[in-house]
Amino acid sequence: MSSIVEQKKQLVTEIADKLRDSQSTIFVDYRGLDVSEVTELRKQLRDANVEFRVYKNTMTRRAAEELELTDLNEHLVGPTAIAFSNEDVVAPAKILNNFAKNHEALEIKTGVIEGGVVSVEKIKELADLPNREGLLSMLLSVLQAPMRNMALATKAVADQKEEQGA
Repeated sequence: MSSIVEQKKQLVTEIADKLRDSQSTIFVDYRGLDVSEVTELRKQLRDANVEFRVYKNTMTRRAAEELELTDLNEHLVGPTAIAFSNEDVVAPAKILNNFAKNHEALEIKTGVIEGGVVSVEKIKELADLPNREGLLSMLLSVLQAPMRNMALATKAVADQKEEQGA
């Protein structure tokens, strides 16, 4: 009997550690997806270094209480799968949101982003953001714009002087 209790304690600790360590955690209801659809979803998440697991809701509730994330409890009903991402905040939201658009059976319940419980709307907003590379590209473009404009203005002045001198 005590070995079962120890296993459950270890499982709660494992879930709590994953919740604590992940930058982005998303809870979904996968009821209605067939095996091939779940396999496809798992592959997409794995390719983005996102761990996708199913735990018992009672174990997840205990882990959430340990981390003082009791707002999760109301969402932990029915079949719940959890996507953990330690690297990218946007990736799981983007993948799950896109998958939910194509597969109505997948329903996003809630999430934990950098230690705080967030709503489905916030997750969808996050999913609409460009990924890290896209954001870096946009930043680089903004940083290059003044230099590019300066170069164009200098060239225009040089061309004008050349025309006046000719």
